[in-house]
Amino acid sequence: MTRFLDLVHPAAGTALLSEWRTGTAERSRTAVDALMDEWAAAETPSGRLAQHVFLSTDGANLLFYAQWTSDADHLAWARARRAEVVSRVDTLVPGIERPGLARTRLHHSVVHDAERPAGVFVVSTVAAGDVEIPVVPAPGLLAAHTHLTPHGERAIVVAEWSDTASHEATTADGVSFKQYTLYHSLVDDRL
Repeated sequence: MTRFLDLVHPAAGTALLSEWRTGTAERSRTAVDALMDEWAAAETPSGRLAQHVFLSTDGANLLFYAQWTSDADHLAWARARRAEVVSRVDTLVPGIERPGLARTRLHHSVVHDAERPAGVFVVSTVAAGDVEIPVVPAPGLLAAHTHLTPHGERAIVVAEWSDTASHEATTADGVSFKQYTLYHSLVDDRL
């Protein structure tokens, strides 16, 4: 499986994370396929560098990780085109819940094992003050990539694990995290 740092575009000025709650794997795949068709048919926005879509291991959720040259470039596209693109997806898959978009910048990465493939990605949100706490190695934890929101109020951590079992073995009882696998990537090779 692809490692997270392989997805990071060096020219990215902003990284956007957004979850779509679809309810089922079939609805998730239908939504992504429709979105990919929209992106393939449309002119590539000047500031979009890459768009990666992760499917939750239970199939009920999608996580979008988009990289743009700047927030301004993304906002210009969103004002002009987002509603049109999303409305077509919503026609095919009505009732998708979208709890919001997080604008971030990759702050730092801690890589414990650069050789093994990542079997699962786990995304969590932490207080911004906790990002400087060292990421303690754990069996199966390959890397952690911390993204800060623009005003530093929170951090989103994308952790790479060798497999689901390793992650679950280190998770406290009663704590639940969504686990994702990479489903689709679109990278603009113009830049």
